[in-house]
Amino acid sequence: MSDLVWSSDPSLRDKIPQKGAMGSSRSRSETKPSGGAPVRKHLPKGACVSLETSGRNGKGVTIVTGLTLSVDKLEELGKSLRQACGTGGTVKEGVIEVQGDHREKIQKALEKHGIQARKV
Repeated sequence: MSDLVWSSDPSLRDKIPQKGAMGSSRSRSETKPSGGAPVRKHLPKGACVSLETSGRNGKGVTIVTGLTLSVDKLEELGKSLRQACGTGGTVKEGVIEVQGDHREKIQKALEKHGIQARKV
């Protein structure tokens, strides 16, 4: 193996070992789950409201999972829930995410829409 670490000479670039930090040959994309969304552990069937902090630097996000609605209805419900909480959020992969801990407000708002949801 070469002791060469970096060179501006294009003819030498193929001789530089292509390894990441600490000598690892894995790229950054292999260490994170695809899509950027954290992998959710087992959640009960049906609609449930829970707080998630993993992968968000300790900041809580209220998530609503298990809804069997069309994409348009899910977007509409997400907008309604964000307005009820007065905060931001998104709808990703069939999951409504609302910034902050708003489990109580969201559960009450879902009941107004006729959806029974469990708090997890």
